[in-house]
Amino acid sequence: MPRIYIITIIALFISFLTNRKKTIQALQIALKKFSAIMPAFLTMLILISIVIFIFPDKVIIKYLGHSSHGYSTILAAFLGSITLMPGFITFPLCNILLEKGVSYMVLSAFSTTLMMVGIMTFPIEKAYLGTKVTIIRNIISFCIALCVAFITGIFFGEIF
Repeated sequence: MPRIYIITIIALFISFLTNRKKTIQALQIALKKFSAIMPAFLTMLILISIVIFIFPDKVIIKYLGHSSHGYSTILAAFLGSITLMPGFITFPLCNILLEKGVSYMVLSAFSTTLMMVGIMTFPIEKAYLGTKVTIIRNIISFCIALCVAFITGIFFGEIF
């Protein structure tokens, strides 16, 4: 992670030397966008912190931990499918769950379904795509997410 910060600072410095006006404009736009998403980010972070505080590590590990990959993966995929959360919240949450002992395969199922399957966004999708296409898209996305989780489990040595 520090490498990314260093590369970003160097790129920002080069941009500043190249065109100060555009760099300052870009930073102002970024600050406005960051300010716009900050309330949602903090709200989700607080809610996630409360949930993680309420549920002890033993409960999280029991349902999403290493004991039964199949059950945990399906449960995580289901939770990801019905939850609506932006990526900038999802990935820090997955890091917290990883530190609690949740496997990569389960986190893969959770984060992939969170990004690809939209139970909460079903009404909006239905209005634009129609019911049949929306259902088919969600089913295919769910299956792809499970395949991704399975492959993740293989690569991280969690299964086989």
